Amino acid sequence: MTTQAASAWTGFRHQSTDSEGWTTFWRLDPRGENLDLVRWHGEGDRANRPPTAALWSRACTPAGVRGCWRTAARQLRLEIRGECVPEAAIGSIDVLVDGELHWRGRVDEGEQLVRLDLPGVASEIEVWLPHLGKVSIRGLAFDAPAAPVRRPGVRWTTYGSSITQSGAAAGPSETWPALVARANSWDAFALGLGGECHLDPVAARAIRDTPADLISLCIGINIFTGGSFSGRTLPGQVEAFLTSVRERQHRTPIVAITPLLAPKREGRANGVGLTLEDVRSCVSLGVQALIDRGDHALHLIDGRTILSETEALALYGDDVHPNAEGYRLIGSRLAPRLAAILPSASTGQSA
Repeated sequence: MTTQAASAWTGFRHQSTDSEGWTTFWRLDPRGENLDLVRWHGEGDRANRPPTAALWSRACTPAGVRGCWRTAARQLRLEIRGECVPEAAIGSIDVLVDGELHWRGRVDEGEQLVRLDLPGVASEIEVWLPHLGKVSIRGLAFDAPAAPVRRPGVRWTTYGSSITQSGAAAGPSETWPALVARANSWDAFALGLGGECHLDPVAARAIRDTPADLISLCIGINIFTGGSFSGRTLPGQVEAFLTSVRERQHRTPIVAITPLLAPKREGRANGVGLTLEDVRSCVSLGVQALIDRGDHALHLIDGRTILSETEALALYGDDVHPNAEGYRLIGSRLAPRLAAILPSASTGQSA
C-alpha cells in the first residue's frame, strides 16, 4: 500500500498532525486566536450553555474537506478517528468514482480502519470526509500508484450556518455546497458553522485570506436565533464584515443570501425584538450601503426565493433545517443562480 500525503486534501485553512500521526483539518486557523472571544458570555448563558468555544469545535469538523486521486488501485485503506463533538453523531465518509457515489460508510466514535474495494481501472477517486463531528485521519493509502488531482476552475468560498453545513444531508458529498460545487465543477471552501454564523472577525479574515473567484455568505438565521445583534447594530456589522473581506478580495464577486423561509418562525420576535423579516431587511441594508458606495461586485439573493413556503413545510426536519431532499433542492436551485453571478459581476444587481 502506498500512503498519500496529507497535502493532497483541499477545503480547509490549516492542518495539524499530532505525535501519533493523526491529521485534523481546520476550516478556521486556530493558531494565535483567543478562544474566549467566541464563547457565550453573561449570566443567562452561564445558566443555559456550557462555557465552550463552540466555534472551534465546528471549525475542526471537516465539512467539505476532500481529496481526489487518479489511480487504478483495487483497494483503499484509511484510518479515521471520530468524536461526537459538538454534534450527537458523526457524519459518514463518501467515496466517489469518476464523480459517482461508490461507497458511503458510517463513522463511529473512536478509531476505526476503513478498507474499501475499488474498480481496479484508471479512475478518479474522491474521498469526502464527514460533515459532522470532530474527525482526524491517518494513513490514507492505495495498493497502486496514485496521483493527486487538483481540478482547475472557479474557486468558491461559501459561509453560513448549520444550513450551509447541511447536517441532515445524505452524506458529505450531498450537502448543498458540495452539490453546487460538483454541478459547476468548482473548487469549494465550505465554511458552514452550525450555530456559529455570527459574523465573527476570524471568519471574515479566513474568507478574506482564501483565494476565491466567487464568495457567497448566508447571513441571518443564527443571528436571529441567537439574538446576536439588534436592529441598531446588525446593518453596520454586515457592512463591517463585508468591508473586512474586501481588504484583499478587491474585485471578487460576493453574494449575500438572506435567511430562507422558516414558516413556523416567521413573524415571531427573537430575544432582541427582531423577526426574521427584520433580519432580512437589516442584512439587505448593510449590503446595499456598500453597493450604493460603488461596490458593483456585490450581490444580494433574497433567501425567500430559494424554497417556497410549501416546500419548506414539506422538506424541513424541524422549524429551520431542511432534510436530505431539501438540501438537494437548495443545491439544484443555487447552482445556476450562483454561476450566473460570475459573468455579470460588474453589474452590482441583485440575483
